[in-house]
Amino acid sequence: MAIKSYNAGSYDVAVIGGGHAGIEAALAAARLGCKTVMFTVTLDWIGNMPCNPSIGGTAKGHLVREIDALGGEMGKAADKHTLQSRMLNLGKGPAVHSLRAQIDRRAYSGYMKHTVELQENLDVKQCEIVDLYKQNDWHCVSSLGADFAAKAVIIATGTFLGGRIYVGEVNYPSGPDGSFPATQLAESLKKLGVPLRRFKTGTPARVARDSIDFSALEVQPGDEQTVPFSFSTKTQPENKVVCHIAYTNDETKRVILENLHRSPLYAGEIEGVGPRYCPSIEDKIVRFADKKRHQFFIEPCGEETEEMYLQGLSSSLPEEVQIELYKTVECLKNIKIMRNAYAIEYDCVDPLFLKATLEMKGLDGLYGAGQFNGSSGYEEAAAQGLIAGINAAMQIKGEEPLILSRASSYIGTLIDDLVTKGCMDPYRMMTSRSEYRLLLRQDNADERLMPIGHKIGLVSDEDYNDFRLRCEQKEKEIERVKSTFLGPNAELNRVLEERGTAPMTTGMRLSDLIKRPQLSYDLLAPFDKERPELSFAVKEKVEIEIKYEGYITRQQAQVNEMLRLEGKAIPIDIDYDSIKGLRLEAIEKLKKIKPTNIAQASRISGVSPADVSVLLIYLSR
Repeated sequence: MAIKSYNAGSYDVAVIGGGHAGIEAALAAARLGCKTVMFTVTLDWIGNMPCNPSIGGTAKGHLVREIDALGGEMGKAADKHTLQSRMLNLGKGPAVHSLRAQIDRRAYSGYMKHTVELQENLDVKQCEIVDLYKQNDWHCVSSLGADFAAKAVIIATGTFLGGRIYVGEVNYPSGPDGSFPATQLAESLKKLGVPLRRFKTGTPARVARDSIDFSALEVQPGDEQTVPFSFSTKTQPENKVVCHIAYTNDETKRVILENLHRSPLYAGEIEGVGPRYCPSIEDKIVRFADKKRHQFFIEPCGEETEEMYLQGLSSSLPEEVQIELYKTVECLKNIKIMRNAYAIEYDCVDPLFLKATLEMKGLDGLYGAGQFNGSSGYEEAAAQGLIAGINAAMQIKGEEPLILSRASSYIGTLIDDLVTKGCMDPYRMMTSRSEYRLLLRQDNADERLMPIGHKIGLVSDEDYNDFRLRCEQKEKEIERVKSTFLGPNAELNRVLEERGTAPMTTGMRLSDLIKRPQLSYDLLAPFDKERPELSFAVKEKVEIEIKYEGYITRQQAQVNEMLRLEGKAIPIDIDYDSIKGLRLEAIEKLKKIKPTNIAQASRISGVSPADVSVLLIYLSR
């Protein structure tokens, strides 16, 4: 029986989804003055972390800092509910230092739920959107017949769209964590011409704390010097818990291989493509057959729950096989599973169908964000949600869209990769994806993006004034350090020799000493009598910019060349078929992706340097 629809009101922006992408999109649009509505299949799981209970990680920490610098919410929420904070990759250069924090998942979700509820210009509604059509405005129709009109719509459905859970031979329609899936919206999107495909992801089991033998585990503590995600957080996050490290063994491998035929992944049940960089334990055993063991981590899900998360042991094997394989690890031999591991398959868009603004090509006012765009991860989702929300609001207000370049941010790199290169499996941000990563450090995300966030209207005057003060302090200190000379003395030379570097025989600039790999800004503090009191964040910036000055200058020259090519615009009505010298593959890709400038065209897979040269000659004429 057809459901009778009714007029449920009109909005500037409608956001379908209440996950990390949907939250940032809805908050951004509402904070920019647009009347906004956010739909979610259940209010209880707004900002849920259905996979790992953490924020940040390699390259992902950079994204959270950038979200915060633009005026997003994720960093603030993470800082308020951090259980343990660690800076990753400290043994490497500053370009890849990345913050990761263990988060209280229920407290984080509660914070985000209350934040969207309190936000002016934002209505939050629990309902499933089953139909989407355009009649002057866009119309979102709920399963109960409510018809909401909106000038712009952002699809941020995560893994709910066509969601199907797989556990061994059992599979059924479901969203993550046993929630309802969005079962009908996909058909409506297909009718609009949106190209959908199936991806899959998975999550490990949650197990009872009292069933783990922690005496057999390696402890992984948090950092003594913790660092917040948000530039507005004034206090250091507190380490409240420890995590633990464990390993699989030959017996684990045997159990998995003997039951591999029962994995839906290997039995051909799952058609969706899984994440390359976060494979299930059965996938690891097959792909890395020569490895004797695989590391995994045991992490708490919150302060007021006994659930523990087995990071690195995601699986879609039958429940009884999961129990058997966990028990092969000594510390888990008495394990009690509270939530079994599962794989989830879902619908998402081919991101080549998106513009750099995240608006869909040929469907004005319809945007995609998060896992719907083919990415994986909370941080990647939140970053796209923020940009989609900003651009939807800008379009409605008649203002210029926000398109971040690859040289400006990891967010710009993420979106450019998706809309220019596409993805064949769930896209995950990594530092290696950026050719400018020495410039895109997490410590300087405020310098790169906060002026943009303030100009748009998402960063407050108070936060912006704090930022300007940090910049002023940094510049003054760099100038002082470069003009400060230290003379040779016995105590300083003793320190230099202990550190394995040459003693001083004549006076040297303090900046030249800091540039030595064996030395640091803090180490030389006792010999620097005029040093002012500075925050950890400012001192970190000073040291990095002095120590890596030559490399930073060289990379900036590469950026300048890329910006020159970005300045060479490609007309929207260009006829690639008429350009002599372009290869057929290049013509096909250029027509499909429609790059806006030469720099973007050069990054398209299938467009060679020779094709770029042909385009440059053609445009110069």
